[in-house]
Amino acid sequence: MTDDRMPPVFSGDERTVLNSWLEWHRATLAVKCAGLSDEQLRERAVPPSNLSLLGLVRHMAHVERAWFRRNIADEDIPLLYGKETSPDADFEEAGTASVEEAFTTWQDEMERARKISAELPLDAMAKRQRDGQDVSHRRILVHLIQEYARHNGQADLLRERIDGVTGE
Repeated sequence: MTDDRMPPVFSGDERTVLNSWLEWHRATLAVKCAGLSDEQLRERAVPPSNLSLLGLVRHMAHVERAWFRRNIADEDIPLLYGKETSPDADFEEAGTASVEEAFTTWQDEMERARKISAELPLDAMAKRQRDGQDVSHRRILVHLIQEYARHNGQADLLRERIDGVTGE
């Protein structure tokens, strides 16, 4: 498994540290998926779970889009994968989804998120509330780090199950 991730910084201003950790976690999910066939990426964890590496990639594309484009940038765009009507579609449909499309969408959403984030102060507030609460850009960055960290733990287990590869 090739690993060319840049390690997170040990010091810096708040934005630098947050962005460093977010980029490391984004790259970690990519590393966990690297070198696998389409079938391996679609492989489910264990019944009845619908968890797969491809499902995680699709889910994180959705998360990036929802938080950055819909919530903080207030873009009038739909959720990915028809999640308005099927909340688990990112995972449930991973068995037949296009791997190329999923990775392209994820890369596109991360790039859009980076651009939106770079233009905003950390104290900027999202245009849309979450669960009736105002949400800051800072909170969104922390949430994304947490979301990737949690799912990267799952990706560790999935990758080890698929081909025995382990690693941070």
